Amino acid sequence: MKTTVFTIICFFCLSFVFSQEIGGSWGGALDVPGMKLPLVFNIKQNGSQFTSTMDSPMQSVKDIPITQTTFEKNELTLTSANMQFQFKGTLNVDQIKGTFTQGQMSLPFVLSRKKEGESILKRPQTPQPPFNYKIEDVTFTNPIDKNTLAGTLTTPSNANTFPVVVLISGSGQQNRDSEIFGHKSFWIIADDFAKKGIGVLRVDDRGTGSSNGATMTMTTQNFAEDTNAAVEFLTKKGFTNIGLIGHSEGGIIAPMVASKNPNVKFIISMAGPGIPIDELLVLQTNAIAKVSGATEEELKSSEATNRKIYSLVKNYNGTDLQTEVKNIYMADMQKLPKEQQPSAEEMAKTAEQESQKITIPWFTYFIKINPDVYWSKLKIPVLALNGSKDLQVISKENLAGIKASLDKAKNKKIEVVEFPNLNHLFQEAATGSVAEYGQLEQTIAPAVLEKMSSWILSR
Repeated sequence: MKTTVFTIICFFCLSFVFSQEIGGSWGGALDVPGMKLPLVFNIKQNGSQFTSTMDSPMQSVKDIPITQTTFEKNELTLTSANMQFQFKGTLNVDQIKGTFTQGQMSLPFVLSRKKEGESILKRPQTPQPPFNYKIEDVTFTNPIDKNTLAGTLTTPSNANTFPVVVLISGSGQQNRDSEIFGHKSFWIIADDFAKKGIGVLRVDDRGTGSSNGATMTMTTQNFAEDTNAAVEFLTKKGFTNIGLIGHSEGGIIAPMVASKNPNVKFIISMAGPGIPIDELLVLQTNAIAKVSGATEEELKSSEATNRKIYSLVKNYNGTDLQTEVKNIYMADMQKLPKEQQPSAEEMAKTAEQESQKITIPWFTYFIKINPDVYWSKLKIPVLALNGSKDLQVISKENLAGIKASLDKAKNKKIEVVEFPNLNHLFQEAATGSVAEYGQLEQTIAPAVLEKMSSWILSR
């Protein structure tokens, strides 16, 4: 379950650099309200002409064209017509000190020259060579949708038999490293496990990296079929001790697959759903809004609107869901006090945008999922993990839901662990807010890696 908070921040940013040899990559952190936003400018020179692009590593955005780049008398100017910003700075050896302006905002901004391949983000856990295990790029096909999936299989180099896991990412299309804000959590898990004697298959989601098959009609069921295809791929390669590790939405995909495929021998749920998704989303929205400063009145109003919409979507039998969702948004906005109401034009725009999000096939399928249907069928070992500061999949209710379902199945091979002070990405966090994710250097708490690997090996 991901959010779009960082999309907004994108419009605050951009601008950078030149030098005696101004060509190359220059990076710095723009101190926008509430956070530091790393940016990189890549400058090329052709004679007396300059061109540049911008990267926003924390948002995984690259090669955004800069409208105009000039470098005269040691002063660099970068102008973006689309983003409506300008950066002006003076080169001094390997630094460019200047000012970033956008609208009424004017901020000091310093760029430093970056070496080739150097990241501006500090991610100390990202694996670095040399690697003392086997790394194999693989492809296989989902036989149902006929889409090709590509990934990386890492296996211990000093063992003949070992457990192997398929990693399943959360909502949204992510690459095989499950990269979010420069954090490559699946790569870190694969590296840690391979060193300890556990194989890992991590796969690009449909439409990312080298995997194809993304469509506007795909749902969680399609992703479950992709995961099932990964299990069958490993089975054909001769692996017999295969497990699934699912994060967030991947945490419900894991039991969906395991409840039907006997080749899955164990599951680890990382912040996976344990209660009906509509209830999960109500808790999620309230938790995120509260940490963002929403009042009790605002929380109650938002919850009432969301419950009406979720109920409509779950039980809809009509022919124009989007219009009916739009009408709920409009009616509820019109009930706001006059001083809080957007203009009629803004109301219509908001209702249109939100109704489009709510009525895409992925969401209408996802909102109807009751995890108990799948968890309650499992007899295999399950390790369910969550962080106490997770605001997206609230730990207490979801872990309790998973345990209750497994108890219903009379499954005695279960372990439920809540890690204190960890957020949805299993980082050590102060608040758990989404805005923190990219600001933290830690990608995944070492205690989580140790718990997962030791649990798998103890099986």
